[in-house]
Amino acid sequence: MLAAERLGTLARRDDPLGARTTYRVGGPAAVLVEARDEADLDAVVRALHGLDVGVLVVGRGSNLLVADRGFDGVAVVLAGEFDTIAPPAVGDGATTVRAGGAVALPVLARQLAELGLRGLEWMVGVPGSVGGAVRMNAGGHGDDTAGSLVAADVLDLRDGSRSSRPAADLALAYRRSNLAAHEVVLAATFRVTPGDAAASRAQLAEIVRWRREHQPGGPNAGSVFTNPPGDAAGRLIEAAGAKGRRHGSASVSAKHANFIQADRGGRADDVAALIDEVRALVVASSGVELRDEVVRVGFEGAP
Repeated sequence: MLAAERLGTLARRDDPLGARTTYRVGGPAAVLVEARDEADLDAVVRALHGLDVGVLVVGRGSNLLVADRGFDGVAVVLAGEFDTIAPPAVGDGATTVRAGGAVALPVLARQLAELGLRGLEWMVGVPGSVGGAVRMNAGGHGDDTAGSLVAADVLDLRDGSRSSRPAADLALAYRRSNLAAHEVVLAATFRVTPGDAAASRAQLAEIVRWRREHQPGGPNAGSVFTNPPGDAAGRLIEAAGAKGRRHGSASVSAKHANFIQADRGGRADDVAALIDEVRALVVASSGVELRDEVVRVGFEGAP
């Protein structure tokens, strides 16, 4: 691949991309770049110039399903300077915190709790990154990214342009934004409020306890489908008789029907097939067509 030649030592060929997801199944990326600073990203922009090649920005892989055949493109992972949290800032009567796109959401939640800053406690239960949270408007426990996001710093890997986009310009909706696949969230600024560290710690502990009680562990990507208006995907799946259903090395969780788990050493293609089977069963049972929350990579019709 020409992009790999242009990237030189930055390029990792046939990197095991599936292993970077929470499903822990799936094939490799033809080329993967771990960008540790702005110079690395500039190199990616130069390498992609004029090429018709797929680009994928990978956070912590908590909503990705990579096909067993892999991804025939360039995957970009942020690290280094993008995995830092700036000291909180106070201005115009508001307190904000800026976190790099690679920062893990539970880490951000815990650090802010220790500082007695409230508003992002829900992030402790989401195994994603700041960049992924902005891209997917991640949420949980009655809150979401849109509720506290001030702005995001974005790089377009196609043309190298950088911008600071106010949250209002990102078209944030339920588990979606208007960010393109070739746009990287370098950092995001969140609004927080002064509070009590002990109260925040207690809230974090309760969120963790609740998730362990109600959601399965092991290789999965959290909720497979978004909740349709006025209903819950898990309820519809269970009503369709799909709870516990299995396809090869993938199964619908017996603990929470909107979770599909992969056997260790299993196949991503089995997971994808089971997702499609469950959707069809729900349509037949209720007439509701569920929408994927999990993003497929490398499958036919996918990036």
